[in-house]
Amino acid sequence: MQIFDSHCHIDDRHFEPDFAEMLQRAKIAEVNRMLIVGVDQRTSDRAVTLARRHTALFAAVGVHPHDSQSCSENILAHLQTLASDPRVVAWGEIGLDFNRMYSPQKEQEHWFIRQLEIAEALGLPLIFHERDSQGRLLEILKMHPCSRRKAVVHCFSGTETELAQYIEMGFCIGVTGIVTIRKRGEPLRQMIPSIPSDRLLVETDAPFLTPTPQRNKFRRNEPAFVREVLLKVAEIRRENPDQLADQIWANTCGLFGIDPSDDAPQA
Repeated sequence: MQIFDSHCHIDDRHFEPDFAEMLQRAKIAEVNRMLIVGVDQRTSDRAVTLARRHTALFAAVGVHPHDSQSCSENILAHLQTLASDPRVVAWGEIGLDFNRMYSPQKEQEHWFIRQLEIAEALGLPLIFHERDSQGRLLEILKMHPCSRRKAVVHCFSGTETELAQYIEMGFCIGVTGIVTIRKRGEPLRQMIPSIPSDRLLVETDAPFLTPTPQRNKFRRNEPAFVREVLLKVAEIRRENPDQLADQIWANTCGLFGIDPSDDAPQA
């Protein structure tokens, strides 16, 4: 089985004490590739540094909506320079988050649109973060169309109507450990069968969103645990886990422009 954790934050300081061991646990779980996703300049720098050191790792650069009020053209220029590195395969995570409102809506929307423009000029796929935007993210995407736009909706938690619109736009859907959680994951589990198999991605969002049953033992999520997400999705869809893993591996490599045939040994 080949598994790709399409979204993690293993640049986080909580992984520093056992980083090598964490990668080894991922390898044992057949998680052979991981995408480290930046949320600001510092984490994007760190993601690229780690991806350069380990062949199983890739990087994405961007400014998260929480950090929008600290964004600037100078920061985006720096991220554009980082994006020239071959280990950078996406721009993100970017989007809108009206749940906690760590940045004002006006700032979030301005820098979201600006990053859309930059990523599309660079030809990079996008990683979208959306939470409680009440359709505003979709509205902005429709106001700024791009026929070449490729994207994944990270940690999808929207409605059936929103899911249908994302799929119509050609986007992939990222599924996290939420799908394994009994009460919180019920709405997502109901929608899982309606996601086309060639649009599915699995992700941890590590160190956050630890899946069941690991969340009963471990506070920190890590890439090895994405295996549980894949197995739960296969169970819900009544599909063979090995075949679904192959499909999701191909989906992830295709979205991010990575050769799916590479063994990607961990180093």
